[in-house]
Amino acid sequence: MGISTSSDGTGITTVTIDYAPVNAIPSQGWFDLADAILAAGRDLNTHVVILRAEGRGFNAGVDIKEMQATDGYDALVAANRGCAAAFAAVYDCAVPVVVAVNGFCVGGGIGLVGNADVIVASDDAIFSLPEVDRGALGAATHLARLVPQHMMRTLYYTAQSVDAHTLKQFGSVYDVVPREKLDDCAREIAAKIAAKDTRIIRCAKEAINGIDPVDVKSSYRLEQGYTFELNLLGVSDEHRDEFVATGKPRENATQKEG
Repeated sequence: MGISTSSDGTGITTVTIDYAPVNAIPSQGWFDLADAILAAGRDLNTHVVILRAEGRGFNAGVDIKEMQATDGYDALVAANRGCAAAFAAVYDCAVPVVVAVNGFCVGGGIGLVGNADVIVASDDAIFSLPEVDRGALGAATHLARLVPQHMMRTLYYTAQSVDAHTLKQFGSVYDVVPREKLDDCAREIAAKIAAKDTRIIRCAKEAINGIDPVDVKSSYRLEQGYTFELNLLGVSDEHRDEFVATGKPRENATQKEG
């Protein structure tokens, strides 16, 4: 269980996330993921990276139970820094990153996917950013790379999900296939990239990042600043405790008090 890396000699390196049961990644896991992705890109034998996951879904965000079981703010800071590192690693990886999304992609998963170069998804894939229900903010930066601006705001404020077929219509998901064909789909597009001259593709990745209109790393860290503010006010703990206890979002505070 954890983060694993494999290569098959074709120029494709696969990084797999495996934190049963739902791939809620612990703090150290985010740093491990960042290290694996960056290391793959530094290997000149790697022409493209596939990021995938085992289990029921691609990602369920940070491990909130770990956070609530830790005194003080160390786990919160580690999770935030870890997410920032992992998201940045996908973006900064020296070669293109193809992400294969199975099942659910929640919270931190949006950060990984939003920074990827190519996205393929299973036909049961659901994308969601329930940060406001967890007493946190963040990854609007990355959700805005998947859907138009006003849709991003609607999904963010309501914590509603969007399916893979909708994202394909928006042009952010390259292809949607049955789950049993997802890995093959990812390898097919990865192989097309791997067949190119990696010297050119590496320059292309750097050039595309260079013309990006949004500094995704700085904008995400700005969002995280408001998460820290909500934690200092005690608001975040209320919502995380409720989620750990019931698995459901906390009710609106005004309604509950009234």
